[in-house]
Order: sequence, then C-alpha cells, then structure tokens
Amino acid sequence: MDHQLKLKLIRQITAEVNECRKCSLWKTRRKPVPGDGDVNASIVFIGEAPGYWEDVRGKPFVGAAGKLLDSVFEKVGISRSKVYITNVVKCRPPGNRDPRPEEIKACSPYLDRQLNIIRPKIIVTLGRHSTSYIFSKVGLKFKSMRESQGKLYKVNLWDAKTYVVASYHPAAPLYNVKLKEKIEKTMRMVKELEETMLI
Repeated sequence: MDHQLKLKLIRQITAEVNECRKCSLWKTRRKPVPGDGDVNASIVFIGEAPGYWEDVRGKPFVGAAGKLLDSVFEKVGISRSKVYITNVVKCRPPGNRDPRPEEIKACSPYLDRQLNIIRPKIIVTLGRHSTSYIFSKVGLKFKSMRESQGKLYKVNLWDAKTYVVASYHPAAPLYNVKLKEKIEKTMRMVKELEETMLI
C-alpha cells in the first residue's frame, strides 16, 4: 500500500473516531485520541486509553507517562517521529479508570484497522489491557504482565512474520520506580530487533 493511500485511510479512521458514539465515553471526553505518528512505521506502540493530558490535547502519551516514554525512547535511540502510537480505547475513561470490556469491544475495530493499514513489523503493547487484547488477536495466552513483559513473540500477521513485544505501561514506574529499568531493557530489545530486521 503506498504512502498516500495509507495516509488517506488513517485520516478516515481519525474522522470516524472524532464522530464516534459507539460507547458512552464520548459524553465525558474532551478530545478523542485516535493515534499519532508515521503511517509507514515498522513499530506500532499500543497503550490502553488516553489519560488527562491526552484528553486535553488529543494526542497519545503526552502526560507524565508520555514524558517517561519519551525519555526511554531517547535513551535507547527510538525516534518518536518514526513510530506510530495509539491506544486500544480512543477516549479517556472518566477519572482514568480502566477501560471496560464493552468499551474495548466497541473501540478496538479502529485499532484493528490501523494495524491493518500500517502493517508494522513489530507491535509493542504497553500495559495489560493492550497486551491481553493483542494476545487474544494472535492466539497467545495472557496471564500477567510480570510473565509477558520483555518477551518476544513471533506471530504471523498479514502473511508476514511479525513480532509482538509486551512491556509494562510507562505509567507503572510512576508508582514503582524499579520498573523503569525493565521498560528500558524491553525498549532496547525492540530497537535492536528493528535494526536487525532492516539489515
């Protein structure tokens, strides 16, 4: 799929998300957060749902967790402008509560379509909701983040070899600072994997 067509299709999804009324989250959100980044990215990062600052600005990972993610990216050499970042749920749940199963069910087709357009070589899931969702799509069993985090799963998507990497959510170190090191290690592995795939 060429770049212009990808852009057109991603913009179409953005327009649909802006008008979406499939669950009740549209009533309490300020701005939907469809996703952001390079439509030709070889890596797609998937979070759970927007938080306070994402809801204000309409962009993913721009709050405290986003700043931490940016600092990790910088440390390991991942360029934010060359990846695509999105969430399973595109509108902020009130009070930053976890997204509910019916909200994930209503919203996830947008994510499925985004992935289908971008067709990344590497999918990085951030946190348990996105990990459990992507695992269910590719036939992997999800037990816990502790067990999945930092592991590399080789799957077949779009008739191509695709890697799924599960990571703790970048908000996790805000509550448990030791987890930052684990996220860094995972992101370093993602960067190395991308480099070997480009050779």
